[in-house]
Amino acid sequence: MNSVVTRRMAAGLLGCSLLGSVAWADGSVMHAQMRPTTANDSNVRRSLVQYVIPHVTLVREDGKSVDLAAELDDGRPVVVNFVYTSCTTICPMSSQVFEQFQDDLGAARDGVHLVSISIDPEQDTPTRLRAYAAQFHAAKGWNHYSGTVAASVAVQRAFDAYRGDKMSHVPLTLVRAAPGKPWVRFDGFARADDLMAEHKAWAGESESLVAKEPVVAQ
Repeated sequence: MNSVVTRRMAAGLLGCSLLGSVAWADGSVMHAQMRPTTANDSNVRRSLVQYVIPHVTLVREDGKSVDLAAELDDGRPVVVNFVYTSCTTICPMSSQVFEQFQDDLGAARDGVHLVSISIDPEQDTPTRLRAYAAQFHAAKGWNHYSGTVAASVAVQRAFDAYRGDKMSHVPLTLVRAAPGKPWVRFDGFARADDLMAEHKAWAGESESLVAKEPVVAQ
C-alpha cells in the first residue's frame, strides 16, 4: 500500500481512538491525541512525531545557501510551515498565524525560529520570498526558504508533508521545543493561540529544569 495513504489511515485511526502510537518503517513514531474540539477548531489534530531532518541545502530569503539541519538545530524552539508565494488560500492564512504569533511573542520573538519553506521553488526566488515575507511583516527570527525542486521535495517527504504538487498541499504546522525533542504536528489550521500554548509549555519546562538544579554551597 502507498506509504502516504498508510500514514493517513494510521493517523485517522489514532484520531478515532483519541490516543495511540504508530512506528513507521523509517524509524519515526507518531503519538496522536485529538484536541478537545470547538466549532472553530474541530478539524485540527495535534500529534507528537520523531523526524530525521535531512541535510539538504536550501536558499534563505537573503540569498544565502544554508543546511536545513543546521538552521533547525541552532538551539532555539522552531516552528515550521510550508508555503508558496502565489498561493491564495492556505498559505496566506498560515502566514497570518505566524505573523500574529510573532506579535504575541513580543520581546521574546528573537528566541523562537519561524521557518517557512517553499513548495514552489522554481518560482519562489529569494526576491519573491522577501516580498512575500514583507506582506506579513516578518520580523527577525522568521525566515523563508527555497532551493531546488529535489531539495524541497526531500524536506516535504521528511516531514510527511509531500502531497504530489503544490495544489494538493494541506495546512500543516510543525513545532519543536529544542533539538532532540519530539515534534508537535498540527494537521489543520493551527492558531496563534495554539502556538503560544506550546511556547508556554517550553517556558514551563525550562523553569522546572532550573528549579531541579542542585544548590551549591559557597
